Amino acid sequence: SSLSSSSSSSRLMMQKNKSKDNQRRRKIRTNAFSGASNNNNARVAAASSSAASPLDKMEALIGAIWKFVRPHTIRGTLLGTTALVSKVLIENPELIQLSLFPRALLGLLALLCGNGFIVGINQIYDVEIDKVNKPYLPIAAGELSLPMAWAFCLATAIGGATIVAMNFGPLITSLYTFGLFLGTIYSVPPLRLKRFALPAFMIIATVRGFLLNFGVFHATRAALRLPFVWSPPVLFITIFVTVFATAIAVTKDLADIDGDKQFGIETFTTKMGVKNVSYIGSGLLLMNYVFAIGLSVFNPTWFNQKIMITVHAILATYLIAKTRKLEKAGFTQSAVQTYYQDVWKLFYSEYLLLPFI
Repeated sequence: SSLSSSSSSSRLMMQKNKSKDNQRRRKIRTNAFSGASNNNNARVAAASSSAASPLDKMEALIGAIWKFVRPHTIRGTLLGTTALVSKVLIENPELIQLSLFPRALLGLLALLCGNGFIVGINQIYDVEIDKVNKPYLPIAAGELSLPMAWAFCLATAIGGATIVAMNFGPLITSLYTFGLFLGTIYSVPPLRLKRFALPAFMIIATVRGFLLNFGVFHATRAALRLPFVWSPPVLFITIFVTVFATAIAVTKDLADIDGDKQFGIETFTTKMGVKNVSYIGSGLLLMNYVFAIGLSVFNPTWFNQKIMITVHAILATYLIAKTRKLEKAGFTQSAVQTYYQDVWKLFYSEYLLLPFI
């Protein structure tokens, strides 16, 4: 009996040892497989990263810069410049010369550079706010590094100012550099005037309204060797767009209320609320359309009256419909973003109309 018990104990111990050995072998195999798998994944990731061709990297950079310059503002600058130049040429067709075309392109390039600098410097100093309000912007999204953003802004500011100084005389150069200065103090500490509602909208209205329209009109007439004289349509568009830019300045912060409150940025929206500011923006634009129609009624020889009255009545109706749509949606963030896009569409429409009034 004693021998039998001893033998059974030995067998049990042998089975336990064998089981432990098998577990150790399985663990070694599993670890080896896991290590190989991890190494494999690392090699695949590295290969995938290094596999991006220089062309792919360049395309990604161009895409990030295109987002960085805010395409909706670029379209406004392109349309405004083209419409103003076209209006002057339509009024003076006998002075059109192909030799002036390169200079016109240089002027457009300088304006796009100024546009790029102003919206770019704003994003550089708004990275943390944009992570809340506009996480899709390239710096906030990690698609564009700060050094690259700084390099782009410096290049556009210096390049634009150089083009203007070499081609458009002291007055336009002064106006251009003043615009860059306003764009800088809007975004850059210690002034950073975007923190205060009134100076912020005054800067936007001045740059987008008066400086752009007066500067392009003056430079175009100077290139054609014409003395500066306001024409009624251009004087109208300068006043109209300055008021319109004020409405844009008021409504642009509607969707940014959360981030602006979090970072202590004072806007009309943070002070008065989304609903009230939406009504103020629409009210300003509606007054603008009433002004356009009334001006044409009382000065029939200044404009193409039928186009002036009919189109502005249609645009006013469109504005009312979009404001009602925003109201019915309950002023949600997505509805506010759509409304703001509609405001920019109305802005583009006015410049498309200019050559025909």
